[in-house]
Amino acid sequence: MTASVSVMFVEAAVGMIAGFVWGQARESPALPYNAMGIVVMVIAAPFVAAAGALLGALVTMGVVMPLLTVAAWLGRRFTGREVWWWVPAVAAAAGLPVPVLGVLAEAGAVACLGGWLAATIALAAPALVARRLLLPGRPRLSGGAVFGRIALYGTLAVVTACTLAGIALTAGIGYEPPRLNARQLAGTYSDGKGGTLTLAPDGRATAHRVDTFAYDDAVDPFEPRVRPCTGTGTWTYDPADGPYSQEVEVTVDSCPAGMDSWSVYGTREHPKLYVFIGDPDAWEIYTLRRG
Repeated sequence: MTASVSVMFVEAAVGMIAGFVWGQARESPALPYNAMGIVVMVIAAPFVAAAGALLGALVTMGVVMPLLTVAAWLGRRFTGREVWWWVPAVAAAAGLPVPVLGVLAEAGAVACLGGWLAATIALAAPALVARRLLLPGRPRLSGGAVFGRIALYGTLAVVTACTLAGIALTAGIGYEPPRLNARQLAGTYSDGKGGTLTLAPDGRATAHRVDTFAYDDAVDPFEPRVRPCTGTGTWTYDPADGPYSQEVEVTVDSCPAGMDSWSVYGTREHPKLYVFIGDPDAWEIYTLRRG
C-alpha cells in the first residue's frame, strides 16, 4: 500500500510537469497572473495531499491489487511462472475504458491513444514496484523504508522531468503569439455566433452584433450584462513590447469603452482577438477569429 500510493504521488508530480509543458505548447491566450490563486493553492496543499493519499489507497485496493493478482494468475496459467510483463499487459487492458470514453466524447485519435498510454503507465508503475517488493526472497522493508526509497528516486524523477521541461521550453516548444502588423491584422473576425468585426486596411472598423460587456458594481461587479454592438469606427494596432502585450485598439461610438482593447493570439495565417470577461479568479474569454 505504501509503495503504491507513494509511486502515485510521484506520478502526479511528473504528470503536472508534463501537463504544464503541454499547456505551454498549445495555442492559448496569456492568462493574467493571479496572486490570490497561488496563496489559495499553498493553503489547500495539505488537504489536497490528504485527499490524494485517500484516493491512492482506494485505487490501490480497487485496481492495483486485483491487477497484480490477475497478472500473477495469467503468468502461471500461460507461461508457467509469474513474469513481470504480465503487469503492464493487464494494466493496458484495465485502461481500455479511457479511449472508449474518448471516442464517446468525440476526442481525436491522438488524444485517445495518449490517454490510454497514460492510464496504462499510471497503473503499471505502482503495480510493478509493489510486485518487486512482494517477490519471494526479497528482504522485508518497513513502510518508512519503502516511503524513503521511493521519495529518493521520486525526487530524482521529478528533478529530471523539470530539467527536461526547462530544456524543451528553452528550445522553443512553448507557444508564442505571432508578431503581426496592421496590414496582417486587417480582415473580418467572427465570434462564431453571428457577431463580426471588420478591420479595414485604411483604419476603419465595422462591428455587427459583437458582444459587449457592461459591469454594474451595485448588482454584481463580476457578472457583466451582455449586449450586442453594431456600428462603425476606427482601429489601430499597438505592437507594445512583445507578442503577448500587442493589442488592437478599436473605437466604435456605440460600443462601451471597456471593449476598446483586444489582445492577439492564434497564428499568422489565422489570428484571433480576445478579451477577458467576468470574475478575475475564473476568467472567461470572448474570442473573435479571422478566417
